[in-house]
Amino acid sequence: MARIHLAKFSNLNRKACSSRIPVSHSLATHQTVSNSIPPILQIEHVSKSYGRLQALSDTSFEVNPGEIFALLGPNGAGKTTLIGCITGLILRFTGSIRVAGHDVRRDARITRQLIGLVPQELNFDPFFNVEQVLHYQSGFYNVPPSQDKIETILRDFGLWEKRKANTRSLSGGMKRRLMICKALMHDPVLLFLDEPTAGVDVELRDELWKYVRRLKERGVTIFLTTHYLEEAEQLADRIGFIDQGSILLVHDREDLLNRFAQRWNRITLRHPVTDSLQATLERIGTQIADPHTVLINTDKTPSNPTSATLPLHTVLQEIQHHGNEIVHIDGGRNSLESIFREVLKTRVPEKHS
Repeated sequence: MARIHLAKFSNLNRKACSSRIPVSHSLATHQTVSNSIPPILQIEHVSKSYGRLQALSDTSFEVNPGEIFALLGPNGAGKTTLIGCITGLILRFTGSIRVAGHDVRRDARITRQLIGLVPQELNFDPFFNVEQVLHYQSGFYNVPPSQDKIETILRDFGLWEKRKANTRSLSGGMKRRLMICKALMHDPVLLFLDEPTAGVDVELRDELWKYVRRLKERGVTIFLTTHYLEEAEQLADRIGFIDQGSILLVHDREDLLNRFAQRWNRITLRHPVTDSLQATLERIGTQIADPHTVLINTDKTPSNPTSATLPLHTVLQEIQHHGNEIVHIDGGRNSLESIFREVLKTRVPEKHS
């Protein structure tokens, strides 16, 4: 994997843009000093409107160094507008955005050096070959082209054998990987992936996920926007929900699932449920899916996060008490999608400091 560096966050200036801490010191090093390192990205009360359209409304949250942060929202929720404000593509907005402590408007030359962007659309020149694309990309950031670095990055992303190939001849998966290579040429500490797997097949999606995980292992902070719930559930450390320009929720992924996901158990019976057993089970809060199947649901949603769990052994005792036999028990929890739908339905934003 390419040797990616993490900028020193304190007292960073233009000269320090080339002074970076090697991530090969491992994430364990980051964990030992995490208390002294401020957020890599701080967004405070950001609003952006286009005439009467309010694209962003008082948006505030933070992204921590070395994590994968996923911002989820339907089409038109404000995800791409927010990325435009952070990366300097949009300059007129209210509020403040800081990258590694630097204001994205006042210190634009510094913050753009710290940010890598992989947009939804392919944006390399189709008349260049793969190697030339990376050479020119280095020049855009005033980074002297390094053949060793280009070789390392292309090998890491499986493109070295295609280095002399015209970009028009690449497959869809190779083009996506080349987009990531471009964004890494100036060693960003914060990488934006805007809908990275939109419109790609399952095989390519899994391949891109693998590369994203490898980047995180090297210490790159990744800001992922997506409307694919499975993508966030597989990759993200923390997840934010955005809709109609407002941040509704920001939580650790596991905390989010543990607090709000609907857990269930399914019990398969040998004999059909009798009327007396059905009355007893419904009274204690279970569902009869069919004559041989009993469902136990635990609703923990944003609108009802503290519901009590019905003990499984209570249901099993009632089934045995009524003379039935248990053939099979399985269980699980609903996906992030059910939580997302519930959050959009309630639309009660959490307050963020």
